Amino acid sequence: MKIIDKLAWIELKDGKILSTRSRGKNVYYIPGGKREAGETDQETLMREIEEELSIRLIPDSIEYVETFQAQAHGHAEGIEVKMQCYSARYKGTIKAASEIEEVVWLQYADRDKVSPVDKIIFDWLRNKGLLS
Repeated sequence: MKIIDKLAWIELKDGKILSTRSRGKNVYYIPGGKREAGETDQETLMREIEEELSIRLIPDSIEYVETFQAQAHGHAEGIEVKMQCYSARYKGTIKAASEIEEVVWLQYADRDKVSPVDKIIFDWLRNKGLLS
């Protein structure tokens, strides 16, 4: 089995979760991305979120949430994504940048529109009473 190491930022508001859709993709993903060589979790998360959403996470507010793993969307069977999720406050106004075409706030009813690992995250957040 091959593992894709990713980090994600969980931002919740009014029982909804911030999600993004990249150009050419047909599902939504929780914002974040892959680590570059030598980067810490915090450095990866801050870089990816700034690239994708044009905002800056506040470093001392970054908190680990949970790690989730599932089949990687759009990849061969047996390639899984391991998503280490964090929450954080931010500065700026969220807007699509880089490869992001759309930024949306999703609720649990939108679960069928997200990647397999995000479905697990949606379930976990719903069980915690955080996603309506």
